[in-house]
Amino acid sequence: MEKQQEMLSDISEEKYSNHPVVSQQDWITARKQLLVKEKELSRLQDELSAERRALPWTKVDKNYTFESTHGPVTLSGLFGKNSQLLIYHFMFAPEWEEGCPGCSFLADHIDGANLHLAHHDVSVVVVSRAPLATILPFKKRMEWKFEWVSSFSSDFNYDYHVSFTDEQIEKGQVYYNYEYAKHDSGTESPGTSVFYKDEEGNIYHTYSAYARGGDVLIGAHNFLDFTPKGRNEDVIMDWMRHHDKYEDFKKDPGSCCH
Repeated sequence: MEKQQEMLSDISEEKYSNHPVVSQQDWITARKQLLVKEKELSRLQDELSAERRALPWTKVDKNYTFESTHGPVTLSGLFGKNSQLLIYHFMFAPEWEEGCPGCSFLADHIDGANLHLAHHDVSVVVVSRAPLATILPFKKRMEWKFEWVSSFSSDFNYDYHVSFTDEQIEKGQVYYNYEYAKHDSGTESPGTSVFYKDEEGNIYHTYSAYARGGDVLIGAHNFLDFTPKGRNEDVIMDWMRHHDKYEDFKKDPGSCCH
């Protein structure tokens, strides 16, 4: 932590020492000009959310079974008593010893939201390809409480375009974020998928977001965006770590997020 604070201090002195300083009245004027844009952004975000809800759905006809702490569970079972299911596709390949730092950063925000989402007809479940026997020790280390299941024995991650075969990667035929492109980030990528179950038990896929589409779920980013230094990153998310591994602030080649 001392090393991190030293680097932050150096960056602050170099980058912010010449920042404009004005009178209180001039500051109010500038702030009110920005407020106009903030209100417009809020309005646009409301419109976008409405369009998201209005998207057509597609029926899920394939049967998926996941490995959970309660034994095998179907996609329908993941809903619990709720009609809405939000799944976070957490990057955790079967051969990895720990989950992706970036996905862990997002996952740190789930339990707090779940205090309320569970009372609003929404179930949140995290899904990874790693076997449950690998997932659970890492979940315990991170002190998370949310439901986390393994899709190791199903095609779920592949069908929802967050896991890829070596052959797809080699041929440059990876379909991610709604386009085919070359992919140099390994067999796993992050995503969020949403499902709805009607009274007859039919399940519909209503929405999926990939890449930076899940950024809105990261509350810490919104806190940082209020501050003078912002996210303070050279490359997207190069600064963050597993919350128990902040000894090194930057330049850690082991982070899958940069």
